[in-house]
Amino acid sequence: MGAGLDVPLDKILVGDCIEELRGLPPASVHAIFADPPYNLQLRGSLHRPDHSLVDAVDDDWDRFADYASYDAFTREWLTECRRVLRKDGTLWLIGSYHNVFRLGTALQDLGFWILNDIIWRKANPMPNFRGRRFTNAHETLIWAARGQEAKYRFNYAAMKALNDDLQMRSDWYIPLCTGGERLRDEAGNKVHPTQKPEGLLHRVILSCTQRGDVILDPFLGSGTTAAVAKRLGRHYVGIERDPTYAAAAEKRILETEPLTDEAVMATPTRREQPRIPFGNLVERGLVAAGEALTDRHRRWTATVLADGTLSCGTARGSIHAVGAAVQEAPSCNGWTFWHLVQRDGSLKLLDIFRTELAGS
Repeated sequence: MGAGLDVPLDKILVGDCIEELRGLPPASVHAIFADPPYNLQLRGSLHRPDHSLVDAVDDDWDRFADYASYDAFTREWLTECRRVLRKDGTLWLIGSYHNVFRLGTALQDLGFWILNDIIWRKANPMPNFRGRRFTNAHETLIWAARGQEAKYRFNYAAMKALNDDLQMRSDWYIPLCTGGERLRDEAGNKVHPTQKPEGLLHRVILSCTQRGDVILDPFLGSGTTAAVAKRLGRHYVGIERDPTYAAAAEKRILETEPLTDEAVMATPTRREQPRIPFGNLVERGLVAAGEALTDRHRRWTATVLADGTLSCGTARGSIHAVGAAVQEAPSCNGWTFWHLVQRDGSLKLLDIFRTELAGS
């Protein structure tokens, strides 16, 4: 590509990943997803009893002479990835038992800070035909920040919402890429042997980026990262050395329709929500001095004072302090504890007023 100052947004760069990475400006991408060569050729791939390959990579790009060659290649492209990654960005690596431990070592040696290792448990794994090992039913993803002190993005609320309002765990049960999602050529053969499911990339991208961010994939393959990024309202930069794969990815991306802006709106984290003191509600007349607040069970009633504090019996202070005092609890979120008693006797949660004020 050559050196330049601009990021080639929403483009596939056809060429060697290290050379193309060197042409990208520093600190220019928000996230990286990398599915590098598994190094299967060195170790020997899984075979059926007739010695034919079982959905394994048999392309030249996966062939390395020895571990030293593979490690040198890994460190070179990871070094460039760290250069182009923003300080608040994160990097995802995916691998199998053949290579993921070598990838993890290289990451740490280069200064990345590992945040999580994620187990992608495959709902429909390839069986072990020889019967001499456990069925290999998972791959490992490593999620890393650029450094130990990096202030990276994690969309905790979005991940919790995606998981039925439970904290997202580090073991993900997602099916392999099959059916209509699997890219095939005119003869019906798989276009790419290790095409990743869109559900996997959906979760990765949603977890650490926001609308308009730039996501880099230095081993784009069949284009899953780019297609999902486009659908979710993100920009992508893809690098792929194989023209056949690049052409298939380009066609796939063109056929991908982006979601509406409203559909990709992320659930804000608490850190991103504006800080609004309760006194602001009193100043603006949304909650008037002298009005009564109560909890949802109407056990305690507090009076709103002109300075934005509450009075309830002998307790006086902020909505949080008084909420904690009446419950004899160490702490309390007053926004979600107190309700305004309205004229018709119904209750309105204080947090609703805060949301309305933030949006005005």
